[in-house]
Amino acid sequence: MSEPDQVALHDDDEIEIEAIGVEVSEQPIELYKVLKIADAVSGGGEAKYAISDGFVAVNGELETRKRRKLYDGDLVEFNQEFYLVICDAPVTDPAVKEKAKEKAKAQQKADQKAKKAAKQQAVKEQRAEQKSNAKSGLSAKAEPMKPKATPEQDEPAKENESEQTPSTGRNSIRFF
Repeated sequence: MSEPDQVALHDDDEIEIEAIGVEVSEQPIELYKVLKIADAVSGGGEAKYAISDGFVAVNGELETRKRRKLYDGDLVEFNQEFYLVICDAPVTDPAVKEKAKEKAKAQQKADQKAKKAAKQQAVKEQRAEQKSNAKSGLSAKAEPMKPKATPEQDEPAKENESEQTPSTGRNSIRFF
């Protein structure tokens, strides 16, 4: 907030009013936000309540719309105090803001598609490399071949298992 400003209202008679300047960073700005910035209320809920109950006037007229758009030079009256909206920034068109948001979303989607395409290309290259290695006998996941056990080799191993008691693991407890 800035120092009190002198404001002249032009009706039939000219009246000078001392108003507190409320500097805002963008315009339009909603009425309840101006009351919050000016510290005329403790929070947005209180501001909305005061506006809807008819305790706020804008440019000399009673205002009950909480989201009323205010611009540079608008005068707000609340609780026997006057607040003048001050903003040096140009008026921002809501349609321009919406287009900028849509453009950002489109760019984000394009980036995601490009990332996905790059991953797919990397997978294709990896598969092609594995196929060429398999053809040349160099498998990336090559495991040593184990000879198959014959039935005669399996039976003695089973007998040895029953005689031995392992010291760790699940098989360390003998139930029978």
